[in-house]
Amino acid sequence: MSYIGRFAPSPSGPLHFGSLIAALGSYFQAKSQHGQWLVRIEDLDPPREMPGAADWILQALDAYHLHWDGEVVYQSQRHALYQGQIEHWVDSGQAYYCQCTRKQIKAAGGFYPGTCRDKQLPLSQDCAIRLRMDNPVYSFIDLKHGEITIPSALAEEDFIIKRRDGLFAYNLAVVLDDINQGVTEVVRGADLIEPTGRQISLYHTLKQNPVSYLHLPLAMDGNGNKLSKQNHATAINPADPKPTLIHAMKFLGFDINKKFMDGRVEEIIAWGCQNWRIAQLPVETEITPRFSNGVV
Repeated sequence: MSYIGRFAPSPSGPLHFGSLIAALGSYFQAKSQHGQWLVRIEDLDPPREMPGAADWILQALDAYHLHWDGEVVYQSQRHALYQGQIEHWVDSGQAYYCQCTRKQIKAAGGFYPGTCRDKQLPLSQDCAIRLRMDNPVYSFIDLKHGEITIPSALAEEDFIIKRRDGLFAYNLAVVLDDINQGVTEVVRGADLIEPTGRQISLYHTLKQNPVSYLHLPLAMDGNGNKLSKQNHATAINPADPKPTLIHAMKFLGFDINKKFMDGRVEEIIAWGCQNWRIAQLPVETEITPRFSNGVV
């Protein structure tokens, strides 16, 4: 089977250093395997999205010579795929309506205890839709970190696949899209380690072979928070990509040959594809970068 990887940002703002790490890691892994690298815009949550952000993200990727294969996919155009699968599960009893609030679940210990599983509630605007957890996943293998154990309460929880506000849940959409696009391996930030078990359980429920996973270290700020759009991380500069590119590659464990430091961005990217090794990645899952000269 040929390798197919992907980078799937949400358009809640322009790319920052942390999202560049995920883009570079997934790109280098795909191209080192002579595979395809897809880009998918995960625009599932309109209230969190920033107008124009999707175009800014694509322009930044282009400026850093991270050129994707095929057409860009937008999750906002794939609602019929998600809704069709949900309706199939509801009709078969695999999924059900749930009226429990976050406050009620918190009072029950923080994990949903299956309160509505057998109530057979009718369709209601005041309900979320949950999937019966018939295939709990208690551990998985990460290509860098080895076996990752998942707490049983989390592994066994019937989780939401469509929210009370009508928006489709991330775990459902990402798995259906990865299957639909033929993705063979997911390379992403370590902040997404926790939902990996749920996503693998979805593969089992769908009778599909799970992909393999590689989680990259997270870039943290000086206060111990993940660099993110929510935490107002500074956008990378598409007009002068090379300093940030080199810094990001060092973050990913590259020992960059000095002769390439003066090369063009496309030459540095090509060198990275040829010299990428999973073993070079830091063992830590969280790292605070030491920025120099204000480069972020």
